[in-house]
Amino acid sequence: MDKIYKWGIIGCGSVTELKSGPAYQKVEGFQLHAVMRRDIEKAKDYAVRHAVPKFYGDADDLINDPEIDAVYIATPPDSHTYYALKVAEAGKICCIEKPMAPTYEECVLINNLFEEKKIPLFVAYYRRSLPRFEQVKSWIEQKKIGAVRHINWHLSKPANSIDLSKIYNWRTDAKIAYGGYFDDLASHGIDLFIHLLGSIDKANGIAVNQQDLYTSMDSVTGNWVHKSAITGSGSWNFGAKNREDHVQIYGDKGKISFSIFDEVPLVLEQES
Repeated sequence: MDKIYKWGIIGCGSVTELKSGPAYQKVEGFQLHAVMRRDIEKAKDYAVRHAVPKFYGDADDLINDPEIDAVYIATPPDSHTYYALKVAEAGKICCIEKPMAPTYEECVLINNLFEEKKIPLFVAYYRRSLPRFEQVKSWIEQKKIGAVRHINWHLSKPANSIDLSKIYNWRTDAKIAYGGYFDDLASHGIDLFIHLLGSIDKANGIAVNQQDLYTSMDSVTGNWVHKSAITGSGSWNFGAKNREDHVQIYGDKGKISFSIFDEVPLVLEQES
């Protein structure tokens, strides 16, 4: 790769410390060139620790820096749309931390502007590239379970210590992330299902707050249909007794079982 793409990060919080920040420094053809945080002293601290040449306290300064080719937005979801539209207007490549935006309408708005300007836009989903999920995709493509008919995912976990203490957490503040942990976690799996089975045509669901520990939703059920006519269903609960993470893909000749987040073996069941 001849060109070096100089990236800037808006919002250098915890997600950028070990996962995304170092990745932008290690990928061939990429350079992490600038970071921004509203607390400029924290931005400076991050830049010094990660050997980043520039740091800012204002997002506009980073976005409009002529040396920056691309911007990664790693702020809480309620500001994703605001910053993404600014990046698009600046004519720069953009990667947005998941979820893309708090609402479907905002996602469409962002996507349409980048398409109109013919600028690459990405969302920071990475699980589809993990080896175990590539194995699942290979089994599907090889018809190991025949024609795929249905996919189901159940994810549940107990309320954590922060939830129970009622200490403020933006991830469960409905004004920032209406779906709470569903937005944060389930989006990974749904993106993977699209990778495995193709685009989703229709979807609907129900979301409620059962525990009253925070303002966002803590229990979600949903169903959908892929454009290929494969049906899907899911349930996500963040106040259950036990942690469970089970996905089943049903075919007319077998079944594939796996987990989205837990490192457990893949299971392929075929008709005898």
